[in-house]
Amino acid sequence: PGVIALEEIDLDIEPGEVHILVGENGAGKSSLVKVLCGIYTRDEGEILYQGQPYNPQRTQDALHAGIRVVYQEFNLLPYLSVAENIFFEKLPTKHGLVDYKKLNQDAEAVLKEVGLDVAPTSRVELLGVAQTQLIEIAKAISTESKVLFLDEPTATLTPREISRLFDIIRRLRQRGVTIIYISHRLQETFEIGDRVTVLRNGRKVDTLPMADVTVADLVRMMVGKKMGEEYPFDTTVAPGAEIFRVNNLVIKHGGAPLGFGVRAGELLGIAGLVGSGRTETMRAIFGADKRIAGDLVLNGQPLRVESPRDAVQAGLSMLTEDRKQQGLILDMPCYVNISLTDLAAVSRSGVLNHAAEVTAAEGLVDELSIRTSSVDKWVRFLSGGNQQKVVLAKWLFRGPQVLIFDEPTRGIDVGAKYEIYMLLWALAKAGKAIIIVSSDLPELLGICHRILVFSNWAISGEVERPDFSQERILELAYQNYVQTEAAPA
Repeated sequence: PGVIALEEIDLDIEPGEVHILVGENGAGKSSLVKVLCGIYTRDEGEILYQGQPYNPQRTQDALHAGIRVVYQEFNLLPYLSVAENIFFEKLPTKHGLVDYKKLNQDAEAVLKEVGLDVAPTSRVELLGVAQTQLIEIAKAISTESKVLFLDEPTATLTPREISRLFDIIRRLRQRGVTIIYISHRLQETFEIGDRVTVLRNGRKVDTLPMADVTVADLVRMMVGKKMGEEYPFDTTVAPGAEIFRVNNLVIKHGGAPLGFGVRAGELLGIAGLVGSGRTETMRAIFGADKRIAGDLVLNGQPLRVESPRDAVQAGLSMLTEDRKQQGLILDMPCYVNISLTDLAAVSRSGVLNHAAEVTAAEGLVDELSIRTSSVDKWVRFLSGGNQQKVVLAKWLFRGPQVLIFDEPTRGIDVGAKYEIYMLLWALAKAGKAIIIVSSDLPELLGICHRILVFSNWAISGEVERPDFSQERILELAYQNYVQTEAAPA
């Protein structure tokens, strides 16, 4: 549509440095990475790699040069094992056949390095988003890469996994590996970065040492203006009566029964480590996964939910952590994705009314400031933040009473995050009950009225806002793991 993705980008990256790349969604970060690794071909300019002209025409050219990318959108083969995915490009062989014993042993060593406790023989399709992210990282460090691009590597990781990842990055830096690190979590970039380059609207704003900038500086350079508080809390919104409750929910054989409620106008946070059962609990509530036992109550009435269809019809919605696989139909227009949750509202006598679909979609596109040239545009071609807004628009169109958000700001920039927080408060003011699952602990501490902490498939504690602290949340998150590990001794 005449938009230039990248224009006059001048950039130098030093050997063995961690170079941070930041910018809003659509600023050109991913496009730049794809040019450098051979997915896109540049129209103008020159690239030098180790002092020599570098002209990648395909991804294999980059791999052969020692350049590897861990993408924000995962690039694994779901029906193969974890080990096969990690070493797919160099499977060990014996007598002309794959040596699975060595393959699994090598995979175990790499998985231990990234802190992922899964069997190397597990199929990737059975794992969660955070576990998949760690497999991508394991795959990248299993090779002798000279340059490693990490695109939103911590988007679904908890503090424990992030700390381990940063240790890995420091070891790679000591080995002389150059890291280009892309993240919307600005605060964490100061812990690991040497220099930062800011992109805006396809152009470079500046490259500076991390020691010379603050989070506020980066935000101003990214968006071209000052932003409000990073995690805004609206003190005027007071939760009302409880409207949704979960009683004695069991989703795992031998698991402890779970129970909690959420009130009208409340933002209820769900914290916990990767694999603690947060997402699985929400999926069971929404009917996407089977539950062994448990009852749901909405507005004082028992609620029968055996499938997502039942949940939607009852007034529940769920924004999934994996928007591309579970939240959107990528190869269909925005208006189709938005109207999908309530086709009856845009139909006449059982026949879809195209004009009504477009009108409804255009209204929500304007309301949520979704950047698209037209509601006819396929969702695949929108940036990550705008795709996330389309998922939000889909559920707003339905008008549910209870909204479950699983990683609502994963992989989106600070400006889009702020817009989503404002939307959450608007929904709270309208009396909606909102449940927010997030691996971003500062996010939960910043915007929630109350936080439930999951630990090893059980609720280990509930923390009210006056008692919020990262230390308390993490203590509860580790609680059941410590007890479980100590019991045999």
